[in-house]
Amino acid sequence: MKKLLILCILTCVMAVAIASCNFKTNITSRGDIIVASKDFTEQDILGELLAQQIEDTTNLTVARRPRLGGTFVCHNAILAGQIDAYIEYTGTIFTSILKQEVINDPQIVHEKIQQAYSDKFNLEVMPSLGFENTFAMIIRGEDARRYNIQTLSEAAKYTPQWRGGFGYEFLEREDGFPGLATTYNLSFARPPQIMDLGLIYRALMQKQVDMIAGNSTDGQISRLGLVVLQDDQKYFPPYEAAPIVRQETLTKYPQLKNAINQLTGKITANEMRQLNYLVEGELQEIKDVVREFRKSKNMF
Repeated sequence: MKKLLILCILTCVMAVAIASCNFKTNITSRGDIIVASKDFTEQDILGELLAQQIEDTTNLTVARRPRLGGTFVCHNAILAGQIDAYIEYTGTIFTSILKQEVINDPQIVHEKIQQAYSDKFNLEVMPSLGFENTFAMIIRGEDARRYNIQTLSEAAKYTPQWRGGFGYEFLEREDGFPGLATTYNLSFARPPQIMDLGLIYRALMQKQVDMIAGNSTDGQISRLGLVVLQDDQKYFPPYEAAPIVRQETLTKYPQLKNAINQLTGKITANEMRQLNYLVEGELQEIKDVVREFRKSKNMF
């Protein structure tokens, strides 16, 4: 019995050792470049876009690290040299990482974070991919056409007859509905409903509410034929999607900068919504969705 017990223990120890070696191999195996993404669908798509762009336009290999974590996990990973690049949103950098007060001018925000990231972190903030993912005030497409509405200022004329449905955070944050209502003089037929974010699109389509607050690149917007109202007074801060890359990596691989710069301005908000929908709504493979998008843009 004693020998059997010893044999079992040795077997377990060997199994753990082998597993540890395999785990270590998986973690340390890498290409020339490690591209990460944050933990939601849009980021999966953008990370794959960045990886394919590098692989198809340079002689470099890319190791992918999807769903690495939230903003601070990715930021700390790139500072530690565990990853080489990922896509971040300029407003998130400016307010959450650099702890700055909101500025509404996207060019000024980009310039400030570019300088700060270079000086403090030796990171390069590349030009925007062409879209931003920010708060979005959304109405039904039929209402936008009926009243010829494209902007929040135009919608303000009709909100006294409408009902609003918003998430709790958006209603409570000073930079959410309270400030928005003041900026555009918005008033509704009754106080806006507090709604679960998972239900707001259904409520809008079922005409339980007439305006909701979502994210500007939600896949549901394209699928349901909804309209994002233009923030014509620029109330919301800019959240442009931009690649963040270690300067050491750019120095090591000079061809990398040109490859990534070819993505500048290539994605509109509507295109990003469609890409999100293809993955979330039609369950298409991310690699295939990205490859078809790049093909449509003649990016090969």
